[in-house]
Amino acid sequence: MHSPQQPQQETPGENCKYFTETSHWVCDEFLKLYKQKSTEIFGSPLTKAFKDPTRGLWVQYFQRARMELHPSNSEPYRVLLGLLVDDLGYHFPPADKEQIPAFNNAFHHYFPETNHVVSYAFLDYFREKGGVDVFGYPRSEFILEDGHIVQYFQRARMEWRPEEASGQQMHLTNLGEIYIERFEVPKEYQLPERFGTEETTGAPVRPLVTELNISASVRYAITGAEGFQTVFVYVNDQQPQPLKGAEVKMVVHYQSGDQRYDFEHTNKNGFTKRGFEIKQSPPGQKVVIDVTVTYGDLTSTTQTFFLSWL
Repeated sequence: MHSPQQPQQETPGENCKYFTETSHWVCDEFLKLYKQKSTEIFGSPLTKAFKDPTRGLWVQYFQRARMELHPSNSEPYRVLLGLLVDDLGYHFPPADKEQIPAFNNAFHHYFPETNHVVSYAFLDYFREKGGVDVFGYPRSEFILEDGHIVQYFQRARMEWRPEEASGQQMHLTNLGEIYIERFEVPKEYQLPERFGTEETTGAPVRPLVTELNISASVRYAITGAEGFQTVFVYVNDQQPQPLKGAEVKMVVHYQSGDQRYDFEHTNKNGFTKRGFEIKQSPPGQKVVIDVTVTYGDLTSTTQTFFLSWL
């Protein structure tokens, strides 16, 4: 894993992914597990990977989990999920005798390891999403808390939301967030990480761009049959922040044929403009302009228009 004392390089490597939602990298074996189980299980990273002095392990916190690197373990158990429910001190009495099913089936499963029963939708989700490896053993039966039916496991708290007519009705509590707040994980590990570095090029650090947001407009909404028109374009990223250096092109659609134009790249304000001579069009003709913006491997489009009049 990357040492927290060493700055991230501009390209940490093929085995790393940058999460713009929380400005953190996930790398190597932690990323491998993340890809196997998905955002639904872990959420976004909340810290960088760091050596936890209390555990003597490399760890990384996510919204709903803590990953731990156990280098002495054999695969596939080198990366384990922390027992956050146990660490947070949630304790419940064992199942009553009448709650324990006579035998395990599709609706109920008794776990003698912790003396608790998992049933119905909780059991379905438990089995579908990874079982003990992901959730650990149950720490409670399903109970009513905060207006929701929930069940605690060693590594997770499930929340059943039957009122949600579409999509996933089972949700996982953000236990990673709760742990970080309660046990005050050092702020230095929670600080946003940069996508890029000034060390080798002297260039400003550039955040990873994952989305292009474009707005385009014309100087004159109604023009004469001939004359001069100008198109203004603004480009922002997902933050949204002005995006410098984006490539902009447009196609002006006349009844007689298309005209294509290139703009100067957007400036530090995410702005560029282009003027052009208007070709003759029938009175009342709507002239549509398609604007295309490219930045790296991202491309996005928008439209504007004007009316040609006498």
